[in-house]
Amino acid sequence: MQPFSGAGYDRAITVFSPDGRLFQVEYAREAVKRGTTSLGVKSTEGIVLAVDKRPTSKLVEPKSIEKIFQIDDHIGAATSGLVADARALIEKARTESQINKITYNEPIRVEGLAKRICDLKQMYTQHGGVRPFGSALIIGGVNGTGCKLFETDPSGALIEYKATAIGAGRHVAMEEFEKKYHEDINLEEAIELALDAIYEATDGKTTKESVEIAVIGIKDKKFRKLSDDEIAEHVEELLIRKSKEEKEE
Repeated sequence: MQPFSGAGYDRAITVFSPDGRLFQVEYAREAVKRGTTSLGVKSTEGIVLAVDKRPTSKLVEPKSIEKIFQIDDHIGAATSGLVADARALIEKARTESQINKITYNEPIRVEGLAKRICDLKQMYTQHGGVRPFGSALIIGGVNGTGCKLFETDPSGALIEYKATAIGAGRHVAMEEFEKKYHEDINLEEAIELALDAIYEATDGKTTKESVEIAVIGIKDKKFRKLSDDEIAEHVEELLIRKSKEEKEE
């Protein structure tokens, strides 16, 4: 008897193979793994979202590469995978946020929004004529109860994290988080940790042009992207710190 090859179960529609796998969902996850590294860190003072934009050519304008998006005043998202798919999910998230505000006269809760986006992702694994979204999102924000950080998978799975990463450098970044993350980390330390993880995930190829960072403070509950000058300052500190560590070794 020939071993099962998977042929016929990965075309046109998402159906279970005889060994219980959904090949289309697995392929969508592979698309995410091919994307650049994006990550989120929860601190005592707010949420940090950071991405490695990594321009593919020196002719590309770094500002045109957007992988961190504002969803509402108090919520942001970092993406990895197919950018067009991510943009569609971000628009859906923004719409859901505004619908909640109009209907209930209050900001949407971070976990509520994350679940709605995952419901949509799950639906696209179950219906004919559609394919799973080839994008993962890290959704972070501030509720009345504190900071929340969620990772959404192409399958529609949802997990809450203290610090997480998606994309090509996920495993390296997660190892860095496992070693250095602690419960009482403040916002500046969270930015430092995020940059450390990106530095390790990109084999030290971190520049001020390749990094994008956003924060959501727990006090003002406002999403804000760091300016070019702020990012340049943080990256310079990172490179000095790494240079010292290499000399000590």
